[in-house]
Amino acid sequence: MTQHPADPSQPVDPPRPVERTDGKTVPLPPGASPEQAANLRVGRRKFGGTEAQIRGALTFYKYCAWISGTFLLLLVAEMITRYGFGYDLLASAQNAQTGEHVALGWLNRETGNLTGGVNLSTGVLIVHGWFYVVYLLACFRVWLLMRWPLPQLIVMALGGVVPFLSFIVERRIHRETLAQLRENPQATRRY
Repeated sequence: MTQHPADPSQPVDPPRPVERTDGKTVPLPPGASPEQAANLRVGRRKFGGTEAQIRGALTFYKYCAWISGTFLLLLVAEMITRYGFGYDLLASAQNAQTGEHVALGWLNRETGNLTGGVNLSTGVLIVHGWFYVVYLLACFRVWLLMRWPLPQLIVMALGGVVPFLSFIVERRIHRETLAQLRENPQATRRY
C-alpha cells in the first residue's frame, strides 16, 4: 500500500484494472458495481495476430481470391470448348495441311488441324490447379488469424472450385474481417 498524496497518514490501495484486454475474466473486487463488472469482462474476442498481420493476410487473400476466381472462369470456358465443342486453344502452332504459322488458333481435337505450339487450354488447367493451392494457403492464414470455426474455412476453400463463389465469399470475408477488427480493437495481439 502507498500513502495518499493529500494525507500521508492514510494508505491508498493500488489501482485495480478497469478493463481487461487479454480476454480473461478476473474475480470482482469486493463491493464492485455492475458497471465495474462489465468493464472487467471486456475483451472476450481474441485474434491470432496483430492488426497489421491480419490486414496483410486479408489483402493477400483478396488478390488470391480474384486471381483464383478468374482462372476458374477461364477453366469453365476451357471445359466447355474442349468437351462441348472439341476444341483447344493453341499459341504459336502450325497448320497441319499448309505448314504456315498460326499465332493463335483453335485445335480441332478430332481432325488435328494444328500441330506443335503451346496448348493454352491445358495451361489454364495447370495454372488454376497450382494457384488454387496458394489460394488455400491464403484462406488458411486469414482463418487462423481470425480464429474462426472450421465451417468458415470450408466455405472459403469452396470459393476456388465453385464459379463466381470466390468473388462473393471474398467480399463477405473482407467486410466481416474489417468489421470484427473495428468492433474488437482490444482483441489483436500487441508485440
